[in-house]
Amino acid sequence: MNSSELYSDPLGTATKAAAHIAVLTGVPQHDVALVMGSGWVDACTALGTPSHEFSTNEVTGFLPPTVQGQSGKIRSYEIPHQGGTIRALVFLGRTHLYEGKGMEPVVHGVRTAVKAGCNIVILTNASGGINVNYRVGQPVLIRDHISLTAASPLIGADFVDLTDLYSKRIRDIVKSEDSSLQEGVYAHFRGPSYETPAEIHMARTLGADLAGMSTVPEAIAAHAMGAEILGISLVTNAAAGVSGDKLNHEEVIAAGKEAANRMGALLKGVIPKLL
Repeated sequence: MNSSELYSDPLGTATKAAAHIAVLTGVPQHDVALVMGSGWVDACTALGTPSHEFSTNEVTGFLPPTVQGQSGKIRSYEIPHQGGTIRALVFLGRTHLYEGKGMEPVVHGVRTAVKAGCNIVILTNASGGINVNYRVGQPVLIRDHISLTAASPLIGADFVDLTDLYSKRIRDIVKSEDSSLQEGVYAHFRGPSYETPAEIHMARTLGADLAGMSTVPEAIAAHAMGAEILGISLVTNAAAGVSGDKLNHEEVIAAGKEAANRMGALLKGVIPKLL
């Protein structure tokens, strides 16, 4: 990767990455992108067998994964739809702010996806449940977020309306598929340390239901390029101070895998209805 190129011309680099993916897959354009967070990789089983799979480090601008539970692969899937097919571009993992690589690598994947033709971007993550009514293993649709990082992927006078950042249209479709799904507000912390009980108390006071370390920069970057966003957060643990238990990453991965089959089936059923 030419890091100077990524930082000096991020959209140009995303365009090159999208062209590279088109060559690797033989698919000139994809329709929907999915970013699979910690513990979510097994959900892809429901999508069937990918037509193509390759490492992110084969594509312009991507960094190798550094986080357990993130495989660093990109897959292309064909999903049958009304006699045709929907092409899904799936990223198995992401780069986080806490990795210290800067903002551009964090949002490069979703920018590449939009340049590859994806008008819908589905962002998944593992989160801590701030809402005391949430249970471990529960998926929650993100309806809004609170950014506690003071970081944005947008630079300069790029004023983007975030009123409907997490598309209500898409959330309504997903809830029509599974009426048990709840919606919540996601608080974005930088990490990598988990939040303190006092910080979780602050986030709850501000109106947050979930706490995590990803998704928000990607959502903003993709939305700014015109994509519709669906955010799904899997509650993998009670946030600090909610249950009194200590937090660890292995439990996050385990809880995510346990719910993967249900979420994979949900995504497969929903995706054809989104386009």
